Amino acid sequence: MNKAAQKPVDGARASGMDLGSIGDLSALLDAPEAPAANAGPLILDMSLIDEDPNQPRKDENPGFSPESIAEIGATIKARGVKTPISVRENSDAPGRYLINHGARRYRGSRWAAKTTIPGFIDNDYNEADQVIENLQRNDLTAREIADFVGRELAKGKKKGDIAKEIGKSASFVSQHVTLLDLPDPIADAFNSGRVKDVTLINELVTAHKNAPEEVTDWLEDDTQEVTRGSVKLLREFLDDKSQQGQQESLAEQALREARERTGGDGQDPDSDGEEGPEGPGKRKKEPESDPTKLKKAIVQVEHDGRLARLMMNKRPSESGSAWLKYEDDGEEFETVLVDVQLIQLLEG
Repeated sequence: MNKAAQKPVDGARASGMDLGSIGDLSALLDAPEAPAANAGPLILDMSLIDEDPNQPRKDENPGFSPESIAEIGATIKARGVKTPISVRENSDAPGRYLINHGARRYRGSRWAAKTTIPGFIDNDYNEADQVIENLQRNDLTAREIADFVGRELAKGKKKGDIAKEIGKSASFVSQHVTLLDLPDPIADAFNSGRVKDVTLINELVTAHKNAPEEVTDWLEDDTQEVTRGSVKLLREFLDDKSQQGQQESLAEQALREARERTGGDGQDPDSDGEEGPEGPGKRKKEPESDPTKLKKAIVQVEHDGRLARLMMNKRPSESGSAWLKYEDDGEEFETVLVDVQLIQLLEG
């Protein structure tokens, strides 16, 4: 072997390396590379994971309701867990883990019958971190959800398919679709942030369809607080007003028919008058009978589960009230018309 061929070897020896060490280096290069720290989530065995008994959210939390877990479970079953959970080693049970964050994903995975779940191990985690994580989570706003649904509908997707994709009910999607085309007064209240609850928006839309002027006036009152309770009272008021209007219309109709029957003078044409067109003591000429008209109208109603009749000849003390007479015992009393249900119009 000439000196030129030996130089690399001599150079290797000079640096503390020999042919044997080169072989060792080759083995190192061929060895599998060790996983880098935080290179990606681990695939954890679900059976080795426990929930933190001291986590801030309890079983009564709406996010842990059976319906909520079923929703997230359905998405996990279809698409898997897209955001890994965070766990820490359980010092009281070596080889097991406690959940730092991701209890809903863990429960949803169990609902979906998953045996593994992606996750990171973070032993530098405490109860305060759990509270911060939940407090500072920024969920999508109702407007952002509505815009997403609108884009999906524009693609030709059906509401039911969209609901399945996002793990929500069809009614949830329908409620947000309503936000895409609101009446002006309700849109103003929503866009200004005065009303953020999607359920309240839908209730106001329903009320507006039946009584647009009343709902508009109600919302234009800046001092009016819009809450579940106040909107419920508004809808009850509008329902009562509508029923009262229907009852008054029926009563007016019955009164008008009664006046037509008596010729408008309060006298029953079937009664004997002291004087008439044919002289004293003579019976008035009876008009030709009309089969479409009632000789004597009786408005039968129901009050407090008992049948009664509307007393047309007794003036009520205030608007919206009327005098009734029970059919069973003849008791006469005054009540508000909203407490009365019309049964039928009879001929007396």
